[in-house]
Amino acid sequence: MKPTITIPIYALVLGALLLTGCQSMNHLTMSVTEPAPVHVSSQVQRIGILNRSESTSNKTLDQMDQVFSLEGKLLDKEGAQRVVQGISDEFKKLNQFETVTFVEADQVENPGLGIFPSNMSWETVNQLCQKYQVDALFVLSFYDTDAHIAYSNQTVQKLNAFGLKIPVIEHTAKITTNIKAGFRVYNNLTKEILDEFVIDQWSTSVGKGVNPAKALEAISGRKENVLQISDHLGHDYALRTFPYKIRVTREYYVRGTENFEIAKRRAQTGNWDGAAELWEMETNNRKAKVAGRACYNMAIINEINGDLEAATSWASKAYTDYEDGNALRYLKVLNNRIAKSQVLVYQEND
Repeated sequence: MKPTITIPIYALVLGALLLTGCQSMNHLTMSVTEPAPVHVSSQVQRIGILNRSESTSNKTLDQMDQVFSLEGKLLDKEGAQRVVQGISDEFKKLNQFETVTFVEADQVENPGLGIFPSNMSWETVNQLCQKYQVDALFVLSFYDTDAHIAYSNQTVQKLNAFGLKIPVIEHTAKITTNIKAGFRVYNNLTKEILDEFVIDQWSTSVGKGVNPAKALEAISGRKENVLQISDHLGHDYALRTFPYKIRVTREYYVRGTENFEIAKRRAQTGNWDGAAELWEMETNNRKAKVAGRACYNMAIINEINGDLEAATSWASKAYTDYEDGNALRYLKVLNNRIAKSQVLVYQEND
């Protein structure tokens, strides 16, 4: 079974109870686990990481882009290296695969321009996999940094050599850099492209000086910031092969009878089982509206406890027997969660 970075699978996180006593429902938040966006079969035990981002054509255009975007000569190259290193470091840390190997392929062409190149042929993929003894290739297909500079100035008061404040024009240079990376994953065992994905981030650096040149000189750390972001992009992409947690919001009824009021206070103190005892008592209330709300709340507590089938049953009862409209909307949410939980089970057991 593959390691997971999201355990336990269904963990309740008490959220803020936002609504006041005059309203019929309160909110809670809980943590749920989503399937991995990129499923890599357990048959894939050895992976290769290929940096295909360096352009093999359009050299003149690349050079012009570097000049006009104020990019360092080696920034794109170093940034791409940090991306693939980040992927490798994350996989090694999580110990998902037997081996993680860097793959080199100078013969693989890339037109550059910050867009996806054409897919590598399976013949090429197979040759690389055989050469490096890997089952699949994680490919950084392109990497590009695009920088824009903006100048502004304003009059500020500064002390002169005599300690007197005098007006001085202060120039500000702001460089905004867009870092963009595209990835593909080739499974050579099944001859499938498992993923094609683009990530982009922004970096902003600001410098000030007595003239535009000095303001530009004052900008420090831009390159290191871009490289750090690139490293994070690599780590984040590797995590796409793992299940992940999200926080979701749910509503539950707090009005209807005195038992609902007591259950609300129990829930506020974290005693959800105690609240559920009172809700279950009200499922047999003679008033349809109250019974429907109680059935709805029983669906909520069962989802909290990880029993999605029971939650679905209670939500169905709340709608079909008591016409609770919120239950019908909630039932769609639960069915979606059940479908995703089945995907999770498949991913864990594959």
